[in-house]
Parts: sequence; C-alpha cells; structure tokens
Amino acid sequence: MQEMTGLYSIAEMVKTFLSIHLPEPRWVDWGMNLFNIGAIFTIISLSAVVLVYTERKISAYMQLRSGPNRVGPGGSMQTIADMIKLMTKEDIMPAGADKWMWILAPMLLFIPAAAVFAVFPFDHQAIFVDLNIGIFYFIAVSSQSVLPFLMAGWASNSKYSLVGGMRTVAQMLSYEVPMVLSILGIVMLTGSLRMSHIVAAQQQLWFIVIQPIAFVVYMITATAEINRAPFDLVEGESELVAGPFTEYTGMRWALFFLAEYANLLAASVIAATLFLGGWSGPWLPGWVWFILKVGAMIFLFMWFRWTFPRLRIDQLMAFGWKVLLPLALANVVLTGIGIYVYKFYL
Repeated sequence: MQEMTGLYSIAEMVKTFLSIHLPEPRWVDWGMNLFNIGAIFTIISLSAVVLVYTERKISAYMQLRSGPNRVGPGGSMQTIADMIKLMTKEDIMPAGADKWMWILAPMLLFIPAAAVFAVFPFDHQAIFVDLNIGIFYFIAVSSQSVLPFLMAGWASNSKYSLVGGMRTVAQMLSYEVPMVLSILGIVMLTGSLRMSHIVAAQQQLWFIVIQPIAFVVYMITATAEINRAPFDLVEGESELVAGPFTEYTGMRWALFFLAEYANLLAASVIAATLFLGGWSGPWLPGWVWFILKVGAMIFLFMWFRWTFPRLRIDQLMAFGWKVLLPLALANVVLTGIGIYVYKFYL
C-alpha cells in the first residue's frame, strides 16, 4: 500500500496540471476521476501480491513449515511466478455454458470489491469521495458481489458450480443481516454515516471498547462475507471441487482470487475505521497508524483461517440466524439504552 499522504499530494499535482492545460472544468473532473480509479486499482493489485505472500508465510509458520523459499529472496517472487503462470494458461469455456454471463461474472465480481475503496479515509483529508452516506454506500456496493457468484454458477452449466452459486446466495445474504446490525450500533453512537465523522468521533476512545459485541459479530460475519475459512462453504473443495469457480481457468479464475483478497483488504479497512479509530493515533503520521491497524485486522482474518476447521452448511446457517442475529439485535437494543441513559444523566 502506498504512502497515503504522498498519494494525496500527487493527486493535487495532477489536478493542477489538468486545470492549467485543460481549462474546461469537466475535463479536470474527468481527469481526477480517472486518476482516483487508477490509484484504487494500483493499491488493490499491489496489496493482493503482498497479501498472498504474507498469508503463505503466516500459514507456514502456524503449521511449522517454511513456506515459499525458492523463487526470489525468501520466496518473495513466488506470487509473481504464479501470476505469469495464470496469464499463460489456456482459457477454456465449458460446452453449453451461457457465454456472455460466464465471461462477465469474474469481471463484475471485481468491480464492487474495488468500488468500496472510494469512501475509505486513509489519512486526514486523504479520501477519494467523502460521502455523507459512506457506510450505506459500503453496504450497498459490497452486497452486489452476490450476483456475480450466482451468475458464474448458473452460466457454467455444471451442477457443482450451480450448487456453489446457490450456497453463495444463502451464506452471504444470511450473514449480511447481522453484519449491518453490528454496524448500526456505530451509526447510533456517532449520528452520522460519513466515514470521516466516525473516525473523528474516536479521537478519545475507540469504539471497540464500547462496542465489543459489535466488533465480534462484525469479524465473524465479515469472514463469512469474504468467503474465507472456516466459512468457505462457497468453494467447498471436499464436496464441490471449487464451487462457482470450478469451470474457470487462467486469468478468469485469478479475478475471483484477486476479488477475494480485495474483499479481505476492504473488510480489514472497515474494521479499522469503525472500531480502531481509523488513521487517528499519537506521535506517528496518520497513514502509518492506518496501515498498522489494517495490518492487524488482516492478520486476525488470516489467523482465523488457519486455526478453525470448516463448518457444515447447516451449522453455518444455524449459527448465523440463531446466534449472530439475536446477538446483533441485542447489541442494538443495549446501545440504544446506553445512549438514552447517557443523555438522561448528562
């Protein structure tokens, strides 16, 4: 991930250059939008390369192995080698597949994963679009990733892929409900949906201290939303081969893989923003605090993956509806009571 303050300065330089050479205001806006889009895709692409290598090393350490150690210093070039391999693999479309739906599915999955980064405050005033409905935007855009999974499963003309796509719909829609309710407690405390306001409200005390239940619910539901173990029932190698990805090869499969790590990064960023104070912190620059907090959340997600065994699909659904949903509702009620009592005695 690049230095956010440096990125913000570069954006200002680009805007100044465009305003001098292209006097039409709309050209300046278009140029800045293209720059922002390019910056987001650069951050995601570089982060995916780093995260793949990091996860391999973390999993190897937890399993008393060395991990990648042959390609490049300490195996650092192994991910690059894998990318080259995927780019050179043959692109095979299954017979009887719905051509355009099958082609569009991996591309449409990556778009929501990238679009959510537009509203994240990386540092003080370093945010691409500071929407007054930032939280709502995040929930609305991230929920669109359900459709490409279903498209991939249906269009592949494979029973394994279709079952994997249907599992995706059941799992992601079920766990979205308690995740939204866990975020609702933060919105109640701040009285705002704007990301920058939520960060500003945590200058004295992080919300993880006063919303521990919401944090636990969010971490569990976010793990299910990004389809990582122990909630990776969407892929289910033991019974579904690879779920919706079964019939995809090469770079089309790589887009699904890249979207998973983009969603991992987005879930970690939103956790750091809502519960750990975002970029705020003493002594160090804001972007340093932001990277440290996001890194801690990423490590926590990876720790979950290599610690807990995979659940059965019935256990997954029962846990979401019978445990997490009542817990999230109870947190909303307790938060409302706490706000009322605080205002009464203030």
